Amino acid sequence: MPQPRRRELLASTAISLLAAPNVSLGAVVKGALPWTAGQADPPAQVTPGPWQFFTPDEAAAVEAAVDRLIPPDPETPGGKDSGCAVFIDRQLAGPYGRFESHYMKGPFRTGTKEQGDQSPLTPTRYYRMALAALDTHCRTDFAGVVFAKLTDDQKDTVLKGLEDGSLTLQGVDGKQFFSMLLIDTQQGFFADPIYGGNKDMAAWKMIGYPGARYDYRDWVHRHNERYPLPPIGIGDHPNWKL
Repeated sequence: MPQPRRRELLASTAISLLAAPNVSLGAVVKGALPWTAGQADPPAQVTPGPWQFFTPDEAAAVEAAVDRLIPPDPETPGGKDSGCAVFIDRQLAGPYGRFESHYMKGPFRTGTKEQGDQSPLTPTRYYRMALAALDTHCRTDFAGVVFAKLTDDQKDTVLKGLEDGSLTLQGVDGKQFFSMLLIDTQQGFFADPIYGGNKDMAAWKMIGYPGARYDYRDWVHRHNERYPLPPIGIGDHPNWKL
């Protein structure tokens, strides 16, 4: 069967576009952009309440894990008290959990490291399978004790095994799960508090980040000097409406 040549293909595409009605519409904008406040899909503020995705057992495991990934110290709360598990729970209950912005119709093949995860599993499915497999593994290796009930040293051993691939989970890639959990925990720790993590802006205070302030250019080049004003979040703005 003869293959179309590049020039023929481009020419036929151009003709199709010219012949198609209403391919594009133009408008003249004068004075100001046609923008209306509150019409730009603002983030929904996370409010205290029950878990929206995790079961109580899953939530206990995630809280235990994030508190070892970001352990507390005398100056800063750890991952649990900073709300990292709440952040992950709310993200999984939303579009991220369903990978709404991802192409999920296959083909599903093992990709290169640069391509990232190519599996058909959404984050919700990954977490659900991995947390169940994690507790199954811990019950087997630690005399019936689930991950959330292990000692801190035992939790660190399990997490290290997931990180380096020496610990395998049944039915799910443990190393991939650890990577996902670590990234989600980091995002929860440093994200704006409106998303459920970074409680009381503890992470921002720790690193001296000013938050969602309008202008701090005077301080950009003042290295090794602590910013004197407290951070502010999106929800702190007087015009913010829930």
